[in-house]
Amino acid sequence: MLSYIAYLPGLWAYYVAQNQSVTKAFIWVYIPTLLLLPDYYRAITPGLPDPSFNQSASVALFAVFVMQGSPGYKFSLTDLLVGFYAFSVSFSEFLASGYADAQNLMFFELTSVMFPYIFAKSLIEPFNLRYDFAKSVVLCLSFVFVLNLFENKFGFNLWQAYLGMFFPGQGLGWITTFRFGLARAAGPYGHCLLDGVIMAVGYRLQRWLQWSEAWPEKMKHLTWLKAFKLKPGQFFTLMIFGGVLSTLGKGQWLAGIVAAGIVIIGRSKQRVAAVTAVVAVMVFIGLPLLLAFLSYASVGRKNAKDDNQETAAYRYELVTEYMDVASERLWWGWGLMKWPEVPGFESIDNHFLLTYLNHGVIALMLLLVIMLGMMVRLIIHGMSRPITEPRGSSLAFSLSAIFLMYFIAVATVAMMNQSCTLFFIIVGLSDAYLRLSTWDGDQGGGKTRQEPDTRKFKFRKVL
Repeated sequence: MLSYIAYLPGLWAYYVAQNQSVTKAFIWVYIPTLLLLPDYYRAITPGLPDPSFNQSASVALFAVFVMQGSPGYKFSLTDLLVGFYAFSVSFSEFLASGYADAQNLMFFELTSVMFPYIFAKSLIEPFNLRYDFAKSVVLCLSFVFVLNLFENKFGFNLWQAYLGMFFPGQGLGWITTFRFGLARAAGPYGHCLLDGVIMAVGYRLQRWLQWSEAWPEKMKHLTWLKAFKLKPGQFFTLMIFGGVLSTLGKGQWLAGIVAAGIVIIGRSKQRVAAVTAVVAVMVFIGLPLLLAFLSYASVGRKNAKDDNQETAAYRYELVTEYMDVASERLWWGWGLMKWPEVPGFESIDNHFLLTYLNHGVIALMLLLVIMLGMMVRLIIHGMSRPITEPRGSSLAFSLSAIFLMYFIAVATVAMMNQSCTLFFIIVGLSDAYLRLSTWDGDQGGGKTRQEPDTRKFKFRKVL
């Protein structure tokens, strides 16, 4: 019964959505629930799927969303891609395990993939709330960073310590790992690498907010920043950057650095020259580095000279060892974590390989089409638009950088729990942005600050 507290965010989301607005419930209830409460704690409900905190909020919010006529929603091709992806994952598990064992995964695909995707595409851009959404993410992750510092120092996860008492026997598989003599902060996400991916998304959104001058010059509760000669935008950038560092995840750091190349294009006034420079760096520096890394990783774990090389060798061998296993059930996979384990390879530290093993090539190809297709579409869209002012305020390049970061990062870690849900929220936001965006940056007209009046009836007062 204690685990039923996971239903509380659902009750709160329903109340806010009914009595205020669905948009407010999404941005200021659902997003904080997703980013501040663990996804590995569930309300054990006999005869029903076992929802996590954010899944209960997702169901409640979707119910009100449908009752109010699905405000902001409009069908698009991306809906089919995301829908087929969620279906292929669910169907593959049904084939492998039957409905009784597969129901929780099916529930996850519905409440943590489809519903958040629909919320994001319907409730952010159509209501001109991109700043509010990004600020909600940044504020939540800033709070997570503060608690991450405690975890770095003491190796003590506060979420597991204090929420775990309501969920006996749950979340015990998540352990604290160490690097450089510090605990690697996992926050409410289970693992430090998942924390690193989510913080990297937050960093890109915060930089876009800062460049867009979306934060006010002064904030009531941050007046003390003046003593340090900091503006709120600079302060939140430091907070999220600290959050990225607190996870001590080198793969996520590398992914963020590489993805920044796309943002450089968006901030440049000479985009063609910037594209040429970025491509040249990728070809003449990135390609040799990649070849050097493959040579470094292919020596085998037995011949590794240090822990870093052993980790790289493990991930290299992982792919070569499991490709034949995955191809035995090519189309629908083995089912969630049911593939025959190769001795010496306890974890699959590559989400693309894991998807291939669990759910087959259909789910893998759909995921790649969503991820890479959206990234390319955003770059093309950004290149076709006028240069924005302030520089860096184009949302297209920041979103495309997030997709590139995901592509690189999840090659070293599974995309699961909140990192998966956040990915599909970004997909939904991007789909609506590509379809609806009529403003992007100030462009000299002050359009960035003006939100359209969404009231059904508009009257003008005449004196």
